Order: sequence, then structure tokens, then C-alpha cells
Amino acid sequence: MTAHAQAAGPNLFARLRQAPWIWSFLAAALAFGGTMVVSGGQGSYSLLNAALTFAAFSVIVGVGQMFVITLGPGNVDLSVPASMTLAATLSLKFMDSDTGLIVPGLLIALAVGVACGIFNYGLILALRIPPIIATLSSSFIFQSIAIWSNRGLRIKPPQPLADFTTGSTLAIPNVAIVVVVLALLAWFVLERTIFGRWILAVGQNLRAAQLSAVPINLVRICVYVGSATLAAFAGFLLASFSGGANLNMGTEYMLMSIAVVVIGGSSIAGGNSNVPGIWGAALFMFLLVSMLNSLGLGAGIRLLLTGGIIVAVVIFASKRIYSA
Repeated sequence: MTAHAQAAGPNLFARLRQAPWIWSFLAAALAFGGTMVVSGGQGSYSLLNAALTFAAFSVIVGVGQMFVITLGPGNVDLSVPASMTLAATLSLKFMDSDTGLIVPGLLIALAVGVACGIFNYGLILALRIPPIIATLSSSFIFQSIAIWSNRGLRIKPPQPLADFTTGSTLAIPNVAIVVVVLALLAWFVLERTIFGRWILAVGQNLRAAQLSAVPINLVRICVYVGSATLAAFAGFLLASFSGGANLNMGTEYMLMSIAVVVIGGSSIAGGNSNVPGIWGAALFMFLLVSMLNSLGLGAGIRLLLTGGIIVAVVIFASKRIYSA
């Protein structure tokens, strides 16, 4: 082995240690190992399959939330659950289990997401209120429209759509494959395009971005529209996977969309984000719940641990920032 090859190993290991996303994958691996220990090693394939499937929905909303948080302190989208519910309700109601309407139904879901995003940023810009207040307020409006349009009905998705979302290709869940492609596109936008550089610039220093002629309002509205559109897409897939839309389907994704961003290694101060960590964090969150369920612990303990983990990550990240 040459000296160059010998040096490459330690250098690669050092770079991996410094990568913010590596810790979420390590945590996911530990959670998987813990679950296997508790369950006696039974059902490893089923657990991985389920983890990939359910983590995929968290990744979709997490990517959208990541772009919003990257804009800097105070930017967060709390309308994610309501956007998911409204898009799923209206699209499934339109399709009415008709196979020929799958594509138009998807387009309606995405259009609902675009409308929600525009409305969110319209409130922020016109009323000059903090994003957290604006998106929380709009979520009540979106949820009310969903309740009015749903009227207690649970319309089933078209069978081919249900089969696709619950099926697999080469032993990999179809939903996970779709979301891996989506994550790669998000990574490309963030790391390889001018628009991605603009987002990072706004989050790192708003004043400097303004002086550099970055179109601030254009960047922000595109990010909020993107977040709502991804939430709508997640709602469409989740409703198709679960056999129909219901009014509580997006509830857990408000906390989840933020948790996977923070645990995945993105900076809560904005201006520094990464897509791979969201996948690791989403897998970790699902596997953690699976391990707690195997131990017979309830939802309260799960939420307590989730909150504790987020706080710990925030403290750790803050120490790294101030010690740098």
C-alpha cells in the first residue's frame, strides 16, 4: 500500500467526522441495533422496509422546512400539516377513485401547495408579521377549508396509485425511491445553482445579500411556495398510501419537519443546511419510535425524548458555533 493510499484513509475518516449529516446516520444505526436487541433480531427486513417508507414522508416535508429555516432566524413554516391535509383532501375528492384522474389529481395537490405558499408569504409581506405567526394563522384557514370540503368522507385513492405507494421495486419501497430522487434534486438546487447560493446568502447575512443585489423577496416567496408544495406532495402520497385522507393525517409532521432538519445537522441560525442529514434524521426518528414501542413505552415518552434530543442537538450546535 502506497503512502498516498495510507494517508487517504485517515483523511476520509476525518472528513466524515466533520460532516454534519454523519451523526444522524450513526444515530439511526444505533437505534436500529437497539431495536434488534430488544426484539431478539426478529423482523430486520420488515423494520428496514417500514423505516424507508415512513421516513420518506418525513424527508419530503423536512426538505421543504430545511429551505425555509435556511433563510435565517425566525423563518419556519408551521402550516405544513394543514397544507398536507388540504392538498390530500381536495385531490382525492377530485379523483374520486378514478384511475384516469391520477395525473390531474396530483397536479391539483401541487397547485394547492403553490396557493398555500403564496398565501403564507403574502401574509408575511403584506402584514409584516413574523413567519411563525403568519404560517400558524394560515394553517387554521387551510384546515378549516379541508374540514368544510371533507365533511367526514374518506375517499379511497385510485387502486393503481394505492398499489404504487404501498409497493416496492427491487425490494426498495417505491415511495422511498421517489423521495431519494427528490432529495437529490433538492441537493442540486441548494449546492449547484445560483438560486441555492441566494438562499444561503440570505440566511447568512440578509444585509450583505441585499447589497449584493440578491432578489430577497423572490427568494423568500419561492422558498415558502416550495415548502408548501412539498407538504402538499407529501399529503398526496401519504393519503394514497394510507387509503384516504383524514383531517389529522398531518398532525405529527409539524414537529417532525423541524426535528429532522435540526437533528440532520442543518443550522438553526440559517445559512448552512444539508440534505443527506434529513434522511438520516428521518430514519433515526422512526427507528427510535420502533425501539420505544418494542420496550412498551408510550407516546408521552416518545415526545419527551424527541424534545430532549432536539434540545441536546441545539446546545451542541451552539457550542460548536461559539467555539469555532
